[in-house]
Amino acid sequence: MTMKVSSGTAATSGNYGPTRCIAGVVGYVDLRLASRAKGVLERHIAISDGRIRGIRNGSTWSDDPVLKRFGGAAGPGLYLDKNFREGFAALVALDLTFDAWVFQTQLGDVVDLARAFPQARIVLNHVGGPVAIGPYAGKRDEAFAAWRAKIQEIASFPNTYVKLGGLGMKMIGFDFFEKPEPPSSQNLEKAWRPYIETCIAAFGPQRSMFESNFPVDKGTCSYQVLWNAFKRIAAGHSADEKTALFSGAAKKAYRLDV
Repeated sequence: MTMKVSSGTAATSGNYGPTRCIAGVVGYVDLRLASRAKGVLERHIAISDGRIRGIRNGSTWSDDPVLKRFGGAAGPGLYLDKNFREGFAALVALDLTFDAWVFQTQLGDVVDLARAFPQARIVLNHVGGPVAIGPYAGKRDEAFAAWRAKIQEIASFPNTYVKLGGLGMKMIGFDFFEKPEPPSSQNLEKAWRPYIETCIAAFGPQRSMFESNFPVDKGTCSYQVLWNAFKRIAAGHSADEKTALFSGAAKKAYRLDV
């Protein structure tokens, strides 16, 4: 699986024994560096001993006062920015994968990016950032329908993948973290299944990968319970499909077999 660690940590994996626990790293380079991003990306590749396989630039932004607290971007439209796209082109030329992290209200920007760079590998993080707070508070059905339509549009581009997880974050509107007892894997399966099944149906198992999103999702459940919920959701899939969902899609998206 992929892990978010420093390039230097990745480079030392295997130096003190036979274990190589870090197959691939998704790092950070500000792609708004435009043409200068190429040199920075190359340096990351070098110091990680080639284990940098992707870069994530989060673009979560909203002018809604509630949702704004969960955003990390300085403003709207990062993926549409001219300098960003020049840096993105450098990433693509180096055969690196891009992790896209947005709220569902920004999924159109991911559509535009996938269309503009058909040769890129774009991994949509956290099932596309579905929202049930702020502008969608008390409107889960409406929000789900809008989210599903954009998920299906993004999935129509063969260069896109999706990470199945991140549903333990507060912005999705589930209240498990407010309960006196943590949820069971059955509780999570029931709540999360509509989102995960929609993604798998749209992208197919070969472009869908389960993810933990830990430690962020720790506020909702334990690591063990989370993966048990995923196993329950995947139970009806074939052995080959399960392999894709739990490892194969990630290997393909991040070139982990190279």
